[in-house]
Amino acid sequence: MAKRFTRVVEDFECGRCGALVAGKGYTNHCPRCLWSRHVDVNPGDRQADCRGLMRPIAVESGGGGSVLVHRCEACGKTMRNKTAPNDDFEAILTLARSRSLPR
Repeated sequence: MAKRFTRVVEDFECGRCGALVAGKGYTNHCPRCLWSRHVDVNPGDRQADCRGLMRPIAVESGGGGSVLVHRCEACGKTMRNKTAPNDDFEAILTLARSRSLPR
C-alpha cells in the first residue's frame, strides 16, 4: 500500500500573489492569499502532473479545526487542506463569508 503522506520541507513562491512562503513540511498553501498549487496526488508526494493553481473555494470547520477546500483552476480537482496558525485570519473570514451568502 502506498504511503498516504510524505513530509516535504520546502520554501516556495506563491503562484497567485508572489509571497515568499517558508515551508514547514506541512505547508501546502500561501498563508497570505490561501491559494495552493496542484502538485500532489497524496499529500507531499509531488506526483501530480497538473501543476495548476488551486483556488480556495470554501472553509469548513470541524472538531480538529478549520479546513480549506481548494479547486484546481486547470483540471477541476478538489482537495481539502488544514488551515495553519500563520494563515491570514481575515482572508479565512472573507472566504467563509463569501461562501455563506445566498446565491
